[in-house]
Amino acid sequence: MALTDELAAAGVHAGAPLALAVAPGLGLGLAWHGGTRAIRSPDPVTVVADVESLAPRWVWWTARETAADLVAGGVRPRACWDVGAVARLLHGISRDDAGAAWAAAHDLELPPLSEGELTLLDLAGEADDAAAVRADGQLSRDWLRGAWTGDLGHAVRWASLTLDAQRIQEDGVRRLPDHRAVAGASPLPYLTALSESMAALLGVELEHDGLPIDRAVLEGLLTGTVGPRPRSEAEEVASRHARDSLVWSQFPGEPVDLRNPANVRDLLARVGIDVPDTRSWRLEPYAESSPAVAALLAWRKSERIATTYGWPWLERDIGDDDRLRGVWGASEGAGRMTASSGLHNLPAELRSAVRPAPGRVLVRADLGQIEPRVLAAVAGDRALAAAAREDDMYAPVAKALGSDRPTAKVAVLAAMYGQTSGPAGAALKDMDRTYPTAMAFLRAAEESGRRGVDLRTYGGRLLRLSSLQRALEEAGPDSTMAHSYGRFARNAVVQGAAAELFKAWAATVRAGLLDLDGRIVLCLHDELLVETTDELSATVVEVVESALRSAGSWWCAGSGVRLVADTSVVRSWDAAK
Repeated sequence: MALTDELAAAGVHAGAPLALAVAPGLGLGLAWHGGTRAIRSPDPVTVVADVESLAPRWVWWTARETAADLVAGGVRPRACWDVGAVARLLHGISRDDAGAAWAAAHDLELPPLSEGELTLLDLAGEADDAAAVRADGQLSRDWLRGAWTGDLGHAVRWASLTLDAQRIQEDGVRRLPDHRAVAGASPLPYLTALSESMAALLGVELEHDGLPIDRAVLEGLLTGTVGPRPRSEAEEVASRHARDSLVWSQFPGEPVDLRNPANVRDLLARVGIDVPDTRSWRLEPYAESSPAVAALLAWRKSERIATTYGWPWLERDIGDDDRLRGVWGASEGAGRMTASSGLHNLPAELRSAVRPAPGRVLVRADLGQIEPRVLAAVAGDRALAAAAREDDMYAPVAKALGSDRPTAKVAVLAAMYGQTSGPAGAALKDMDRTYPTAMAFLRAAEESGRRGVDLRTYGGRLLRLSSLQRALEEAGPDSTMAHSYGRFARNAVVQGAAAELFKAWAATVRAGLLDLDGRIVLCLHDELLVETTDELSATVVEVVESALRSAGSWWCAGSGVRLVADTSVVRSWDAAK
């Protein structure tokens, strides 16, 4: 009997959890509700590809460890449950390794990261070298280091433990409250766990696929911004001196170190500009009337590119295939995706170099006013939700506040970020009058942050604040610390929910692209970039837009909020407006 027929007969069907543990060079272990199977094979990727025809929901500790070889082998699983990603969501921990996820699921103290050699203390807890679970309930430190990979029976046991953790997690997320005004649907925290898992898998794929770069264009941009590629340390020093000289020439007196803020303040004083600090936003008002300040601000942009995105960056992070790759994280802090290698902070001056090969294009989609729309949904504010049904929700907000649109935008953003000074203060009074439900929701979150009370986002992510409770009590309610955590909580309940919505959208887009020549190549807070062919661009646009409607239909269910996105087809990233 073929493996797929055997699994189907055993009850493994589309969407059914199927835990996977790959033992390199030996084969793999599978575990499902009701059975296990060890499969000896020199090519586990091919086995997984065959089983993928059943469309199970693959269960693994982390996509980073288990799915990387699958993705490299051309397998793009349709569904998964990432135990590490769900542990972050459900328990508010900052780690996603198997030891931490298992401990959190069993209400145990998080173990130290399993690094280095076993110590005598480790060995004291190991009742049996072959035992996967220690006497104290923790996973074996030896197994966490990979000891299970040397035996197929152990691989099956490891898969079974993964499935056990998944069962506990699923029960946990299904018991969390669902704040949507909808009956009969799967709980929102459960759906969030699914999309968080897919985001973790998407991160592995993003790292594998990379962002397309036109090397010739990038080299031209770097040459024009920071100078020619230096061939020696002396040339690099000379290039830096040449950039600095463009600023020095605008000021009287001797040159100073432009990288020292105190020196820059003294330099500005020479031309009659006295400022308390040298932040760019403070200097920008002087740029139009002062060529010296304009030169200084231009220098800062080129210096940032030279130090972070210069020639060393090109050589280190852009592969021979002209793809920019970094390490992706599915969630940090309040839940946003993260990326290394400058993928999330690429300067606008370099975006024209982000372009695929001839015959291919980028579909860029940017969620419009996503955090204010999310606030309307999560707070259950009907008046704000009515504004969020418009293409530009700031227009009806302005009308309701009796202000112009810029003031309305400041008011909404100030409400979410806890800003009370300047024009925001007066605008917030009008927000209190017009949108009392949303404002009460934000103030309740802020008060929880100030007192060190744990919070959960709309989708169920635990924001751990209780560990700060004693320190906050000692500091006092009017302390800088209390204000800081209050503002964090006030924004996190919106930003975290927006991140969950974004990942639900991205996962839905990914699913729609699986049978097309199209890949997500960048996730940037509220923006997606998809690479595809000229011929398929219109189809991919429809996938992206229908995915937003689909994700919004269950994420915003009952709220009356409408989600919008600005979608365009471009040859290079900078062409997207």
